[in-house]
Amino acid sequence: MNERKTAVVVGAGFGGLALAIRLQASGMQTTLLEKRDKPGGRAYVYEDQGFVFDAGPTVITDPSCIEELFDLAGKRIEDYVEMLPVAPFYRLCWEDGSHFDYLNDQEALDRQIHARNPADVEGYKRFLAYSKAVFEEGYIKLGAVPFLSFRDMIQAGPQLARLQAWRSVYGMVSRFIQDEHLRQAFSFHSLLVGGNPFATSSIYTLIHALERRWGVWFPRGGTGALVKALVKLFEDIGGHIELNAPVARIETQGERASGVRLEDGRLFAADAVASNADVVHTYAKLLGHDARGVAEAQALRKKRFSNSLFVLYFGLDHHHSQLQHHTVCFGPRYRELIKDIFNGETLAEDFSLYLHAPCVTDPSLAPPGCGSHYVLAPVPHLGNAPIDWEVEGPLYRDRIFEYLEKRYMPGLRSQLVTSRIFTPLDFRDQLNAHHGSAFSLEPILTQSAWFRPHNRDSALANLYLVGAGTHPGAGVPGVIGSAKATAGLMLGEVAA
Repeated sequence: MNERKTAVVVGAGFGGLALAIRLQASGMQTTLLEKRDKPGGRAYVYEDQGFVFDAGPTVITDPSCIEELFDLAGKRIEDYVEMLPVAPFYRLCWEDGSHFDYLNDQEALDRQIHARNPADVEGYKRFLAYSKAVFEEGYIKLGAVPFLSFRDMIQAGPQLARLQAWRSVYGMVSRFIQDEHLRQAFSFHSLLVGGNPFATSSIYTLIHALERRWGVWFPRGGTGALVKALVKLFEDIGGHIELNAPVARIETQGERASGVRLEDGRLFAADAVASNADVVHTYAKLLGHDARGVAEAQALRKKRFSNSLFVLYFGLDHHHSQLQHHTVCFGPRYRELIKDIFNGETLAEDFSLYLHAPCVTDPSLAPPGCGSHYVLAPVPHLGNAPIDWEVEGPLYRDRIFEYLEKRYMPGLRSQLVTSRIFTPLDFRDQLNAHHGSAFSLEPILTQSAWFRPHNRDSALANLYLVGAGTHPGAGVPGVIGSAKATAGLMLGEVAA
């Protein structure tokens, strides 16, 4: 009888959790190690004075990829967490006072588009058809396929060429849509995965079709409730998770990883090791003692990294019933501001914001009659703009509060019960993110698929990557897709 194979996964973000569940459900005894006191990674949870704040991802766009994890384990997602539909998906607002409710209702969309520019009704239909075609090729066919050789990229080449993958998201949207506000409404999605709409491959327009196919969802109890459900699922099928377990290094023997050593000295030997940690941190720190780690870290540092975020969490003693669950607040500039975010050396005077008001869908996240919120502003990463966030953070917070109170949430500052900020310094120091990037490598065409760090290391045969820094990329469906790709490799190569 074959001895049961073992795996260690570093980092309990969505990618690490999804990978650990897949491995455990398939028969590999799996241990999940998490540096912080709670699982979730970017999907951490803060609680204060009865307010519950999801730290990170709050837009769940492909519930089927989550349901699949429960199915693999022989369980039902309904027994672990309740997923609630969000409608409209987003309310998009501009400074001229106009707004656009983006929802999964073609007639309602057509009416709103027609009111802005009648010609764009037909243009939107053609854009949606294009987005669906990209979705089928880029997400359904390739989203969970590991690109380990350049041959894999060449095989995908004809489809990518046919879909004009070299065009930018904004450029492709503009081929179909004339109205500038509508161009923004249908191109901002790449920002959700750290992509510049003016530089990111048009393949990322697939996010639009993905949302139209499955909708936008929110777990009752917040994203943290989904994390808890995944942890419980993992433990229910025999997995082991350790919190407060910062990893010091990935041990190697020859051209193989032999296990993981914690900062407290404990060693977790394993047949295979997977890292859900930041890719630069994985190679520079966890493998910094190995020639492979030094070389790969040096190569990765030369790549382009996505923007960072400034996140402001706040609880109010008032419920703002005029808000939708997800609101995108476009500032006075679009193209110019995005250029400043991705290439600027300083903090722009203006901003565009994403405002999260989860009590619209689930009032239990705040005391009765109150509201939990967070607002995030995309900002440059520390490698481009070495801003002193210890100084600038509180000033930026006050500017954002003033802006929100003036335009969206009257009386905000007088209703304030609690607030906290999370800056690029926190992405760097708490999440080990290179340059404080919120989404790892920027998803441009030359850093996607085969050009992205591979799901299996090319030199250390049993070392694997999962999460935003590997294929297919950032976002909840992306990192869960990376877990599927990585698990397929591990189960085929290690557990076979």
